[in-house]
Parts: sequence; C-alpha cells; structure tokens
Amino acid sequence: MQTATFWNKIADKYAKDPISDVASYEHKLKLTRDRFRPDMTVLEIACGTGSTAILHAPHVANYLAVDISDRMIEIAQAKDVPSNLTFQVANVEEMPLDPGSFDMVQAHSALHLLGDPKATIEKIYGTLNPGGLFVSSTACVGGVWWLKLIAPIGKALGKFPHLSWFTEDELRKMMRDAGFEIVEDWRPKGKIKALFLIVRKPEA
Repeated sequence: MQTATFWNKIADKYAKDPISDVASYEHKLKLTRDRFRPDMTVLEIACGTGSTAILHAPHVANYLAVDISDRMIEIAQAKDVPSNLTFQVANVEEMPLDPGSFDMVQAHSALHLLGDPKATIEKIYGTLNPGGLFVSSTACVGGVWWLKLIAPIGKALGKFPHLSWFTEDELRKMMRDAGFEIVEDWRPKGKIKALFLIVRKPEA
C-alpha cells in the first residue's frame, strides 16, 4: 500500500521540476484528447499537482482528479482550476468506486507505484461504463536489474517510493486479464520510457 509521506515530502520540488520529455508528453495529451467526448465523466488517479488534469478538463463534462498526497492536492487547488474539475485527496486502492461511474479513467506514472496494480486495474474496469477507456502511462521496470538492487536501499532511506515490478508484456497481460482490449500501445524511444496504453472495456 502506498503512503502519503514520501509524496508530501517531495511535492514542492515535484511542482517545480520541468517535464523531462515535452514532445512525448504532448503526444500523450493528443492521443488522449482524440478519445474525449464533451459529455464524458473522467477520473484521474495519482494526479500529482494537477497539471495534466487542468489541461484535459475543458474537453469533457466532469473531471475528478485524486492523489494520496494532501500537499500535492493543495498545490493543485491553488492553480487556475476549470469549474468542472475537482481535486480530492484519495487513495485509489482504498476509495470506493461504484460500477459505471466513469467514461474514462487515467493513471499517469501511477500503476508501478501501487501495492497491487493488478487489483487496481480490475477495480478500474469495474467502475467504467461499457465502452469506457482506461488511459495509462507506466514505467515498467520489471526487467531493470540494477534498479531492483538499489530500490530497497533508496526506499529505506526515504529516497524511493514503493515500486511494483512488472514488464511491459506483464502489464499488457494484466489489462487483458481484467477484460480490457488494447486500442493504443505506444512507447517513446529510450532505455527506460513509460509504456502508454489506451484500453477499452467492451460494450455490453
């Protein structure tokens, strides 16, 4: 289970850090927006300081963005927030999600930080309407042997968050096992780059 302590500690620095790969970030924004409808209800989990939510919210009807860190949410709420966007402190692994509550769920740089990503993917599947979309960008570090060596030390020193270890193929399998069909599969070039997926819950 992830905890807020680490993320509260780094929130102010996180808010000031520039995007490391602007071209890839903007490509992901476009791929997501191409799937928007103006009547959509969207949930974003692990929204951080809310930059992506603020960019996306004007394109849909209602947008709920949550993060486990109250400091991250405090920073997000201090920004120029669209009227249809709500920021809330919540842990996706614990928060109740009613069936058929959302048309889209987004999780950017999030699934690899959860205690049980498989269970969360299944939970997201359940909360989506038929035909609903799950958009994720995930660092799949299961095959990065040197990171497995240093991560426990970094976590013990408070420098690393919890990491769940899975490969890109294992993430794709978790999506399919939950019932999703993959409709977008993209990864920028580089040694450790996030896998961007858009998956769909089949129509009833």
